[in-house]
Amino acid sequence: MTGANLRHLGQLALPGAGIGALAGFAALGLALISGQPVGWALATGVALGLPLALLGGGFGVLLAAGVITPGVFAPTALYWLLGFPLARLAHEVLVGLLLTGRPVLPPDVLGFLAYQAIVSLGFAIGFSWLHERVAPGWLRRIRHGNPRAERLYQFYLRHAEAQWKARETRRRARAAARSKGA
Repeated sequence: MTGANLRHLGQLALPGAGIGALAGFAALGLALISGQPVGWALATGVALGLPLALLGGGFGVLLAAGVITPGVFAPTALYWLLGFPLARLAHEVLVGLLLTGRPVLPPDVLGFLAYQAIVSLGFAIGFSWLHERVAPGWLRRIRHGNPRAERLYQFYLRHAEAQWKARETRRRARAAARSKGA
């Protein structure tokens, strides 16, 4: 893989990686608000933010490769159904490592992973919503030097145009129905 290809993939990974890092920062803030010690809060922010940033970046690369289709929730939910529990498991292990010097697993690993899989749906909804608001603007900025970004940006643009046309058609139909009834 050439340096340009790696740079292009890195550019495509950036929005998702940023969202994952933001989730880690939110965890840090929530830990502080809940009264946890600063060291524990920093450990939890880093230990959760890092795996979520890596998975978020991977999500962007899979979008650009066409493995995941923008605007289709099922593949996103499946991605996070697998990824979120693994990120949380890494979080648990890393927090133990950072705070005690040794990795710590949850007492019931399978139960923990099952619960995190349930929680992953909420994370997938939030991630997807945020990604679809951040990524198109970023893709617009990088599309001229990145062919995959251009292709993905064109997809988002066609989708936005179709949404706008559908909304305008509904608006005209409602206006016509109101004028017939008046």
